[in-house]
Amino acid sequence: MEKKYREINELKEACGVFGIYGPGEEVAQFTYYVLYALQHRGEESAGIAVADGKTVMVEKGMGLVADVFPNQDKLINLKGHIAIGHVRYSTTGASELVNAQPLLYRYRGGFLAVTHNGNLTNSKELRYKLERDGSIFQTTSDSEIIAHLVALSGKKDLVRSLKLAAEQLRGAYAFVLMTEKSLLGLRDPWGIRPLSIGKLNGSFILASETCAFDSLGAEFIREVRPGELVIINEDGLVSEQLIPSRGEKLCIFEFIYFARPDSQFMGRNVHLVRKELGRVLAREHKLKADLVTGVPDSSLSTAPGVAEELNLSYETAFVKNRYIGRTFIQPDQIDRTAGVRLKLNPMNSLVEGKKVIMVDDSIVRGTTSLRIVDKLKKAGAVEVFVLISSPRITHPCFYGIDTASKDLIGAKMDVPEITKAIGADYLGFLSQEGMLTATGLGRDCFCTACFDGCYPEEIHFRKQKHLFGDRY
Repeated sequence: MEKKYREINELKEACGVFGIYGPGEEVAQFTYYVLYALQHRGEESAGIAVADGKTVMVEKGMGLVADVFPNQDKLINLKGHIAIGHVRYSTTGASELVNAQPLLYRYRGGFLAVTHNGNLTNSKELRYKLERDGSIFQTTSDSEIIAHLVALSGKKDLVRSLKLAAEQLRGAYAFVLMTEKSLLGLRDPWGIRPLSIGKLNGSFILASETCAFDSLGAEFIREVRPGELVIINEDGLVSEQLIPSRGEKLCIFEFIYFARPDSQFMGRNVHLVRKELGRVLAREHKLKADLVTGVPDSSLSTAPGVAEELNLSYETAFVKNRYIGRTFIQPDQIDRTAGVRLKLNPMNSLVEGKKVIMVDDSIVRGTTSLRIVDKLKKAGAVEVFVLISSPRITHPCFYGIDTASKDLIGAKMDVPEITKAIGADYLGFLSQEGMLTATGLGRDCFCTACFDGCYPEEIHFRKQKHLFGDRY
């Protein structure tokens, strides 16, 4: 079979996870609604698992939520008061149905369903050890490892089994797990991947983002603490500091790119932080132009901040085709170019004869920026100034963002070289100090390794090639 390769033109996050414990509620229906709210976090596969106190059932498939659940028929059979849901973008493990989540296992302790957002940096070593000891893996995803560690722990109590498992895990993870009778959430000791707790009447909810709670009219309670295990069952919600917290190192790209603008982290609204990123960006690059525009969708909060600070008009210069979802590598350049044309179309009458500031969140390979700059110039813009609301990305991420060193134009070129490569008349990145200041939070609250190489834990680069090897 011919191997498919993915073209990494923009940052892709790992997944969105969700769980609900709601006696007397249609939890499968709630989960279905929430997966739409979290669709931006993963567009390759979607799935729902439901428990009724005795057994667990799963429905999942490849594609968007609407592809997997085109009507209510699949939900009718998902009866129970506990559910977990998942939307996936693969960063470890191929994009295949076998890796779609939730993953469901049955062992001597009963059923265990697993959903996961993040990457385990020691997955290769753990998998080798587990296979040597007799484990048979069903998938190529690192998410399966926690199930095997639980099953082999020798402990009857699930919490003790999870503690032994978590002590062996390295990297970033937000797990939402489910047994026949309980819903559980576990966050890595650095807090790199997000997980929050909400409440809807008598139901407790776990989700990657607070926008999931808003979609149900639920109340946000708090974020799961780094290293904390949350257990929800008929006794209510209890929590345990399963492994010691190593601090708070939330991925900064939750604010810059990944999260929906209506979500919040650490008490800060994503839209307002992005707008402040724009203001700081404008102060660092005092450009003279005719108008400011943003590249849909993540920059639509940032660009107005730039415009306000520079006292320029903000215009929606691009119309985005909302019906184009996943971006697959196409068999030839003609198809790829056609895909870009279909996805974004410039408003010629707005940019013709103008000096345009184009705001975007990041530059990974530069190919997308090149195409968008070219679009603006072909639409009649006399000059295109590109402002990026993050620093130059120079290091790979091993914690759940789909980047490897060879993808990063920022690791191979300096700013003048990148400017020339994308065809811009000016290119300005936000400084790291400016980025952290704009969040309004402490500089130690975030993982910024993709900008400065300062990883929360020691990374052995040669050992991490397996995180990307099966997809490049």
